[in-house]
Amino acid sequence: MAKRTFKKKSPDLPPLDPLPARVDPCLATLVAKPPKGPDWAYEVKWDGYRIAVHIEAGRVRILTRGGYDWTERFPTIADDARRLAVKTAIIDGEAVVLDDQGRSDFGMLQRALGRMPSAVEAGAIVFYAFDLLYLDGRDLRGLPLRERRRLLEPLVAGREGAVRLSEEVQADGDEFFRVACEHGLEGIIAKHVEKPYRSGRGEWWQKITCKRRNSFVIIGFEPSTVPSHLGRLLLAARKGDELVYVGGCGTGWSHDLSRELRRLLEGMVTKAPAVSLRRKGAVFVEPLLVAEVEYRAWTDDGKLRHASFKGIHELEEGSEVYDLSANLA
Repeated sequence: MAKRTFKKKSPDLPPLDPLPARVDPCLATLVAKPPKGPDWAYEVKWDGYRIAVHIEAGRVRILTRGGYDWTERFPTIADDARRLAVKTAIIDGEAVVLDDQGRSDFGMLQRALGRMPSAVEAGAIVFYAFDLLYLDGRDLRGLPLRERRRLLEPLVAGREGAVRLSEEVQADGDEFFRVACEHGLEGIIAKHVEKPYRSGRGEWWQKITCKRRNSFVIIGFEPSTVPSHLGRLLLAARKGDELVYVGGCGTGWSHDLSRELRRLLEGMVTKAPAVSLRRKGAVFVEPLLVAEVEYRAWTDDGKLRHASFKGIHELEEGSEVYDLSANLA
């Protein structure tokens, strides 16, 4: 009788698994300083939209962090993903638009995707891949990050198209953070290379920002002294199931964008404010939009200090809005 031979399974890969329809993303926890030690690797903190690219049999799907299918909004990313040498995959990363100095610019990304006229085209959006969750029939989430990166890098490294690799840096965290801030970047991400992929927010991914940046619900505006322009956005944070006024911002937009924002908000005016607030000259709007705001600190009475507008998007289920209960407790 002929001797039977059995193909040895790779000890490095988990068994075959069906492709998940969606994976809740791993989220970084905001910390004051980079962690130290050989088990930590660092990346640039991209200033864009977190998306997952699902490469499936005969199609590509691009899902937002909240699970919405935005494939049609990222046609160049979808087209480039089809060219990757994989049968099936889920790639985690960030969709960004780069400025003329190679820095990601959230405002430019918003204009490329939004309803307002813009010189930035959707084709300018690129996808920086930083994690691989599934590959050709195998769920990789149980593997340590270093192994997931080892499998990701051959797929996307060196590419110049719409899908690119988010480079991992082995360096002193404090020094990398200093250099990132000097170059005008938003900050850095630190990731523990021995940890598996875990959905939700945890200590295994940490973000260190050069300036504070969060999302706030737009509850109204103050008109500018310049006719048809925006003077100041009125903003609110979450506190449990309620919205709480946290001040506003009056900088960060161009002359043209000021006019477009004013026109957009005037289509949402309401007589029933989302918060209890009396402010002379204020125009209240339905809480349907979220502003990305960069600021230096909080005042003693719970207002944003030196706030600057960075972008705007619709309030959707799963949208991350600053939560006072979680952050100022």
